[in-house]
Amino acid sequence: KHSFDFVEILVDEYQDTNELQYKLLKKLCYCHNNLCVVGDDDQSIYGWRGAVIKNILTFDKEFPNTTIIKLEKNYRSTNKILHHANILIEHNRDRLGKKLIGTRKEGNNIKVYESADENEETRKIVNDVKTLINNGVNPSNIAILFRVNALSRALEEGFNRARINYQLIGGMKFYERSEIKDLIAYFRVITNKNDNFSIKRIVNKPKRGIGKTTIDKLELEAIKVKKSIFSVIEEYSPEKLSAIVGKKNARTLKVFVASINDLQDILKTSKMRFIDLFEETFDFKTSFEKMIDGMDRIANIDEFYGYLRDYFIQNIEHNLDDFLNEISLESDEDEVTNASVSMMSIHASKGLEYKYIFVIGLEEGFFSISGDSVDLEEERRLGYVAFTRACDDLTVSFVHSRFFRGKRTQLTKSRFLSEAGLIKGSLTIEKNIIFKKGDLVKHKIFGIGKILTVIKTNKDFKLKIDF
Repeated sequence: KHSFDFVEILVDEYQDTNELQYKLLKKLCYCHNNLCVVGDDDQSIYGWRGAVIKNILTFDKEFPNTTIIKLEKNYRSTNKILHHANILIEHNRDRLGKKLIGTRKEGNNIKVYESADENEETRKIVNDVKTLINNGVNPSNIAILFRVNALSRALEEGFNRARINYQLIGGMKFYERSEIKDLIAYFRVITNKNDNFSIKRIVNKPKRGIGKTTIDKLELEAIKVKKSIFSVIEEYSPEKLSAIVGKKNARTLKVFVASINDLQDILKTSKMRFIDLFEETFDFKTSFEKMIDGMDRIANIDEFYGYLRDYFIQNIEHNLDDFLNEISLESDEDEVTNASVSMMSIHASKGLEYKYIFVIGLEEGFFSISGDSVDLEEERRLGYVAFTRACDDLTVSFVHSRFFRGKRTQLTKSRFLSEAGLIKGSLTIEKNIIFKKGDLVKHKIFGIGKILTVIKTNKDFKLKIDF
């Protein structure tokens, strides 16, 4: 034995381990089997950052002579909450299989809110929260969860109007997110070319090769001639501007100010066309596509575009300046120092618990999210995690309409609502499917056949069938 040998090894949260950690564990256990891992396969929600759920699902095969102990007693949630969490997660096929058993009271039924849009949804939650607080509930015992961070915007504005303290856990307030600050800076320059602070922020966003040195030279020149940075770029001849920042940068900057001027002209004639043309001109969303959190950032941008469109529809006489002033008032809140309601993504809520939980955005496309790379079983595990954060009361909410990809869109309620037994739905519920040797199956071309062998491969079954 060597001095670095570990004779007893314990791994917590094993369902979140990745491939490299699994290989390291195998190396550490090369001379003994004194290994204990603790985890919950139904709470494996980090596949997007490398977690491999099969590490826990196949543990007993990778480490022979394993003893499995199921910890099924739950001391947190009421029986009603556990019942619906159990029947939701039973729809997953890749799981070891367990059933949470409550040790507390039966509890209240889970409330399901159906609303026309996110504004009505927010009003209902604000009213409930006010009632709870007026009845003596500490705000720190209340949390609101969402799958997509962009959904916090309507909540934040509703809570600000109601003067209810809140805090965002594990994230930034909507108008403090960098991509939203960039958009606001763009719009401020479009409404006021003399805004040097904003133009410095956006002149190289998305990246167009204008570095800090170039910006500093422009600012020095602007101070020298007592003009704004925008005016220097706009008014100087290409030759004069090239002498300050170089020929290539001068061309880029001239195109930039011409684009701003074009957008100003469009804004005077069509506010809706302005929003579309802005994105077409600067390709703003595309610059975030390759980022790890790009999906979240693009969702925030779409939420902002959608909100701006709705603002113009609801306030025909108002202009972009009015919109910027309004959101400035909405976002200019003092830091919360007193007890406050928590708002967070479901990912950020893992490991936490609250007496009162509200889960919003239970619509297809938002929860579960949509896309070719989406793992529906992991989305369902997120639902399971969200439900089981609640100790005493759980409210889930869906709307018929909210902003989706920048425009108000009619939505379909999430399949998870019917799968959890909370509503009656028309969606087909796919229960745990088990194939056994000898079963008869029907194929649309080959007809009836008998299963000869069954091999489980990840989420699927490989069957040998005699037709």
